[in-house]
Amino acid sequence: MDPRSATAADLPAIREVVGAAYAGYLGRMDRPPAPMLADYGAAVDAGQLWVTGQPVAGLIELTEAGEALHVGNVAVHPGSQGTGLGRLLMDFAERRAILLGLTRLSLYTNEVMTENQAIYTHLGYREVDRHAEDGYRRVYMEKLLT
Repeated sequence: MDPRSATAADLPAIREVVGAAYAGYLGRMDRPPAPMLADYGAAVDAGQLWVTGQPVAGLIELTEAGEALHVGNVAVHPGSQGTGLGRLLMDFAERRAILLGLTRLSLYTNEVMTENQAIYTHLGYREVDRHAEDGYRRVYMEKLLT
């Protein structure tokens, strides 16, 4: 079940996964989470989005940013959460970063998404900053690669 590059045909499923994955945060925030508002067509066109499952059950958006591979979004449909799919996607990001010769992974999550912060910490990420950006209170994290 390795991730594959997303195509334009995947866009409806991508929007469904993102909407379902982030819906639980709507009550904690004063606006929809940023991933619910993103233009995934641009990420698909740029070759930055990978999906897994048939039908699509998970996705990860990756962009190079200096010496880092940035995880712009990782989302798993609630029906597939707890199955290891999120870990598979994060492992894919790490393998891709190493393949590209990058030295770290970076990401951010919203301050209210404390469950995500715990997961990322468990995966070896450490907090490097907190600040507001685009109207969201974000926690910035990174993982150094060896």
